[in-house]
Amino acid sequence: MSCSSRPEVNESSPIYDLLVIGGGINGSGIAIDASGRGLSVALCEQADLAGATSSATSKLIHGGLRYLEHYEFGMVREALAEREVLLAKAPHLIKPLRFILPHRPHLRPAWMIRIGLFLYDHLSRRSHLAGSVGVTLDPAAVDNPLNDSIRYGFEYSDCRVDDARLVVANVLGAHERGARIMVRTRCIGAARKNGLWHVSLADLLTGQRFGVRAHGLVNAAGPWAQKLIEQQMSAKSPRNVRLIKGSHIVARKLFEGDRAYILQNEDERIVFAIPYNREFTLVGTTDKVYDGDPAQVAMDDKEEQYLLDVFNRHFKRQLGVEDILWRYSGVRPLCDDESDSPSAMTRDYTLETQLDEQGQAPLLSVFGGKLTTFRRLAEAALQALKPYFPEMGDRWTHQSTLPGGDIGAESFSEWQAGLRRQYGWLPADLAARLGDAYGTRVHALLRDCRGIPDLGTAFGAGLYQREVEFLLTEEWARSTDDVLWRRSKLGLWLTQGQVAAVDELVRGKVSDLQRRANAVDAPTHASQTA
Repeated sequence: MSCSSRPEVNESSPIYDLLVIGGGINGSGIAIDASGRGLSVALCEQADLAGATSSATSKLIHGGLRYLEHYEFGMVREALAEREVLLAKAPHLIKPLRFILPHRPHLRPAWMIRIGLFLYDHLSRRSHLAGSVGVTLDPAAVDNPLNDSIRYGFEYSDCRVDDARLVVANVLGAHERGARIMVRTRCIGAARKNGLWHVSLADLLTGQRFGVRAHGLVNAAGPWAQKLIEQQMSAKSPRNVRLIKGSHIVARKLFEGDRAYILQNEDERIVFAIPYNREFTLVGTTDKVYDGDPAQVAMDDKEEQYLLDVFNRHFKRQLGVEDILWRYSGVRPLCDDESDSPSAMTRDYTLETQLDEQGQAPLLSVFGGKLTTFRRLAEAALQALKPYFPEMGDRWTHQSTLPGGDIGAESFSEWQAGLRRQYGWLPADLAARLGDAYGTRVHALLRDCRGIPDLGTAFGAGLYQREVEFLLTEEWARSTDDVLWRRSKLGLWLTQGQVAAVDELVRGKVSDLQRRANAVDAPTHASQTA
C-alpha cells in the first residue's frame, strides 16, 4: 500500500505496537484488550469517542431475537453469552430489562414465537437473566398500555446499556494500561516504510499535523472503514461496506412500568419501545440504505412516520409529531452480503488482515459488528494479530471489570444503597444518576466534596460544574454535545439558557486545557491525555 501524499513522519515520531483508528465501540474494545496484553497502543478518533454509530444505538445489549429468523444462530449464541459477561464487567452501565412481545397472529403464529424464545433461552447458559414466559394481557389492567385488541404476548429478558459511556469506559481502561488517547484527531495519510506504518495525523482543534509510527494498524473506523483504505491509504478495500441508517425518536414517558416492548410489523421488521432515562420513552429503530456522508445522517419524514405508525398500532396512547423531543440517527456499517433487504443483512463482523511484501506491518480492518459482541470481536482481532506480536499476553477481558464496575460481590442495587448512605447530602435522584454513570469512579468525581456547594455552579437537571469539569479533564469531552448528549444524557432536560451556560464553561475549560497541553508538548500534542 502507498499513500498519495507522504505522511509527515520522521525518525523522532513515536513508535507503538498498534495504532487503532476509530474511537467507537470496536476500536475502544480492541484498544483495551491490546493494552492489557502488554502491547503499546495509541488510539485516534476524528471526532468524539462514540461520536457516530456507537452512540446512535437502541441502547441495548441483546442476543438479537429477530436474527433467529435469518438463521444467524452462531451470532445469536455469541451475543447471548456476552450479555452475561458484560453484566459482570459493567453493572453500572448494563442492567437487566424485561421485554413484552405482543402476539399478532397474522404476522407470526404463537408456536413459531415459542420455538424462537425457547432457543433464545437455551442457546447459551443464563445465570443472571430470567427466562421467557407467555403472558395474558388484560385490556382493563392499569399497567397494560397496549390496545384492547392485543390479548396475549410473551415476556423475555435482555439488557439496556448506556452505549456512549460503555465506549468511554473501555477507553479509560486502555488509558489506565498505558494507551495514548487522541480525540479530535484525524488520520490524513498512512503508508508502510521499512516494516512500519508511517501515519500522518491532524489535530482538528489546533490544525497541527504530526506523525506516529506503528508495527500494526487497526482500521476500526466504522462507517469510514472502506474510505480510510481507499482514500488515506490509496489502496483497494478487501470488503465493501453498505451503510444502513437507523433512526430513533424520544418522547416524554408514554407508558408506566419498567418493561420494554418489542413490536412486530407487517414488513417483518421490529421496533422497540423502551423506558429511557426514567422520564422518557425511546422508540426505534428503522433500517434504510444510506448513501450520504455518515457525519450528516438525519431522520427523514418517512422514517419518522414509520415509527409513529408502528407505535400507534400497538398502544392505547397515541404518539404524534408534536410529542417528539429528540430525533437521532446513525449508520450501521454492515459488510455487504448482497442481501436485498437491509433487515436481512448480517450484523456479524468480518476481520480482514493485509500485510506488506515481507509479511509484516499488518493492517487489520473491522467490517460490521454490533454493540453486544464488541469484546468478542476484540478477542478475535487480537488473535488474528498474534502471529505478528508473539509476545502479547493471553485473553483476559472476559474476567475483568471495566473502570467503575468493580463493585465487589454485592448487587448493584446494594452498592447504590451504600452510595446514598455515604453521600447522604446528595439528592437521591442525583446519587442514582451518578452511580449509574460512573460506578465506583463516582468517588473520584466527588473527592473532597462535603455538600452541594462543593459541586460548584448548578446548571439545572442535577448537572454541576464539578461534573462538567470531570468530563473534560478525565473523559476527553471537548464540546457541549460531548457533555450533554453522550456522557451525561442531560440534553433532554436543559433549557437553551442552561445549555449556553454549560457551553461557556466548556469553551473556557477546553481552551485552558489546550494551552496547558501545548506548553508541555507542543510538537506532538493531540489530546494525548485528558
